[in-house]
Amino acid sequence: MKPVTPRATYRLQFTPDFGFDAAAALAPYLAKLGVSHLYASPYLKARPGSTHGYDITDHNVFNPELGGAGGFARMSAALKAAGLKQVLDFVPNHMGVGGADNPFWLDVLEWGPDSAFAGWFDIDWDSDQAYLHDKLLVPILGGQYGTELAAGRLRLKFDAKTGSFAVWAYDTHMLPICPVHYGQILGDDDETLDHVGDGFSGLPAWRPQVLRRAESLKADLVELVRERPEVGEAIEAAVAKLNGTEGDARSWGRLDALVRKQFWRAAQFRTAADDINYRRFFNINDLAGLRMELPAVFDHAHRLVATMLRDGTIDGLRIDHIDGLLDPKGYLERLRARAPNRQGQAPYLVVEKILGPGEPLCPDWPVDGTTGYEVTNQLLELMVDPASEASFSRVYADFTGELEVFSKTLKSCKKLIMDNEMSSELNSLAREITRVARFNPKTSDFTRNLIRRALREVVANFPVYRSYLDFSGTPTEADRQSLDAAIAAARRSETAIDGSVFTFLYDLLTGDLVAGPKSGLSRNAVLHAAMRFQQYTGPVTAKGLEDTAFYRFNRFIALNEVGGHPTTFGRPLQAFHDANAERAEHWPHSMVTTSTHDTKRGEDTRARLAALSELPDAWAEAAIAWGKLLSPAPADADPDRQPDRNDEYALLQLVVGTCPIELLGETRDADAVATFAERIKGATTKALREAKVHTTWADPNETYEGATLAFVDRMLTGERSEAFWSAALPFMRRVAKLGALNSVVQTVLKLTIPGMPDIYQGCELWDFSMVDPDNRRPVDFAGRAAALDAVKADMALDRADAIAAYAGSWRDGRLKLALTTALLALRGDHAALFADGSYEALAARGADADAVCAFRRQAGGDEVVVAVARFPGRRETAGFDGETALALPEGRWTDALTGRTFGGDVAAARLFEAIPAVVLVREG
Repeated sequence: MKPVTPRATYRLQFTPDFGFDAAAALAPYLAKLGVSHLYASPYLKARPGSTHGYDITDHNVFNPELGGAGGFARMSAALKAAGLKQVLDFVPNHMGVGGADNPFWLDVLEWGPDSAFAGWFDIDWDSDQAYLHDKLLVPILGGQYGTELAAGRLRLKFDAKTGSFAVWAYDTHMLPICPVHYGQILGDDDETLDHVGDGFSGLPAWRPQVLRRAESLKADLVELVRERPEVGEAIEAAVAKLNGTEGDARSWGRLDALVRKQFWRAAQFRTAADDINYRRFFNINDLAGLRMELPAVFDHAHRLVATMLRDGTIDGLRIDHIDGLLDPKGYLERLRARAPNRQGQAPYLVVEKILGPGEPLCPDWPVDGTTGYEVTNQLLELMVDPASEASFSRVYADFTGELEVFSKTLKSCKKLIMDNEMSSELNSLAREITRVARFNPKTSDFTRNLIRRALREVVANFPVYRSYLDFSGTPTEADRQSLDAAIAAARRSETAIDGSVFTFLYDLLTGDLVAGPKSGLSRNAVLHAAMRFQQYTGPVTAKGLEDTAFYRFNRFIALNEVGGHPTTFGRPLQAFHDANAERAEHWPHSMVTTSTHDTKRGEDTRARLAALSELPDAWAEAAIAWGKLLSPAPADADPDRQPDRNDEYALLQLVVGTCPIELLGETRDADAVATFAERIKGATTKALREAKVHTTWADPNETYEGATLAFVDRMLTGERSEAFWSAALPFMRRVAKLGALNSVVQTVLKLTIPGMPDIYQGCELWDFSMVDPDNRRPVDFAGRAAALDAVKADMALDRADAIAAYAGSWRDGRLKLALTTALLALRGDHAALFADGSYEALAARGADADAVCAFRRQAGGDEVVVAVARFPGRRETAGFDGETALALPEGRWTDALTGRTFGGDVAAARLFEAIPAVVLVREG
């Protein structure tokens, strides 16, 4: 089946303040901009108030806070009228739990292992913690269980509409009481309640129809309370007897006794690190992992989206967190087969997959590609000058006083995650693998502690997010290479562990333990343990790398990006061409993106920071001068009373990269500066807590955080702000202009290299965002619509003059908008070329040849030549060397951006005299 392929997508972030009707109103604008599909953030039912939609509670209901089914129908109609279709961000790995919103999770809490949905979630009912046998840990409490109970923050309540009882924590989290224990609540003081309670107490005799009988009894209780108000009053009196008196610990004894009999165990949130017995999304307690490998779970979760795919309501899916699934390939095969549309086309499928350095996407996955993090970083690295790496390392060491090798930082951060936030998952994994070991006399003496230590070292040294062994038991060569590297590194660093343990782990994790017909081991047990290991390495790497190491190693924060690597300082031109050629051959429809809801910095922030790489000496001078200006404290001052030099260095880079253009003029609006300062403080607080050096999310160090935020105020709005702005503006203006030129290059390449481009909401104009939630701020779509109308009118009148005018007034962002809409139109006119065209690198000649990135794309008789100019800082004064030129293929070529024509050998200075990019279309 040939898949549907979008021409280009536009990502929208749905929130309770931006729902289906708001998106419907944008349909004409998006069509005029030139995209083919709306790429929607999750819009199925999520926890109330969700600002992102990933905490889904029902896969088969449209989120009522976004407008429900009616709003979705209106949005779909508006999109169809505008000639647009949809791609949906779908969440198969986990569901939102906690609160009182997920009926499946609540049923599990009520009935434990007997729940019809107990198998839907990755729950270990046989925990090695005795107090959790047949219980589910619910780590929702802010304090110790007994303390919260005595304070009245856990209270029993009766719901007259459903005839059920539940303990409510903070009046927010519902913890259902198993109906078998209702008699303990109702008591025997009232004859009617005694009779009702006896019915519930007799439920075990109704096996295997206990749950059905319980629902019948609840319905009877609802009717009884409705008909006889005095029964409701008696129930409330019975509930009150169990609910104690606030501050009197002994008065809560009866409720505590009831709670201890339940299938859940409410606990302080910190206990999750050690005792959690359900798989989570990363370390987030209120996102519980789903067993999507089970047919019943898969069928339920995909019922609505499969219908929408088949009837053409949506054309494709972005699969969130594919690495969280036990069997990603099997999941994708089921999904691809399940949902062809009416024309027999397969859905467009891309996976959120972060590839390690040199790691290919699994070639046998039935997908169109990834969501494009690797391309985000390839584009960034193309703009970073590798010649400056040594200088940046030196200034970082001079400024901060230290420079640890990043690989050591990453390894220590992964161990930090395993020792704290994800310790319980490692314990569970070690226990499962120890059980396998004990089946074989040669490994039966391996203790769980020994295996845990060895696993910890292997995971800490794992070079990619995960491997992909499945129930076939046959690892790929890439998987073997990853395991070879991890095991070898673990052996070197943990010499106190018997090497035979690592040999056993290698054989288990590759499936070699059961490769023969007479292994004496359970094939299913071995492969399941190996696949559980794979589910663990991904979250540990994500938390250790993206959410810890990226906030500790601050040599050059532009490189600390999702899918990137801080040690890859610049990318050789040939490597960029090779990556594009590889994508054109194997994944021509893979998503190409420069900003997402998860990127650490906005696309134009990164492009601006990339300009710093061309100015290492000027940057060193500026950073040191600003540091002296803003940090007058003596060297022996209390370290908690001022930010450390590493955090300070990151903060200075962040300010340079994100400073709004309107603040770079001769005058600055005080309110705008204050808004910017608050945004910086929000991003800085997150960075400090993610780094986990001086403060954390669980234990905020208010003194240190306060000192760092005071530093921000001192810099931007406080007593040293005027001095700072005066000192910093000349340099920041210079970097901003160079960054804008980099953004031109980035925009043009994104829309012309192999792949399907996505535009993140609002990024058709300049986007100097920081990490979320800053990158999810409301977008001024009315302003963009007005600007687009003006741009289209100007371009229709005289394209060359319009581009020249926009380049001269680059600060307003119209240049980026003009390039975006012009190239989206070009993609529409040459759909086959951009969807499936070949890729051929073209080499410039001359002294500045490495600053020219050029390539040709062909499909049939259609072809384009794209050329961009790298490293604008080198050309600030002298421009291109006179001998640097690009030899165009035979024929006459018209620039789709300016309308100028070229042919033969073209000097780089002439080629890029308007802007640092041309997109040439062959005439005739």
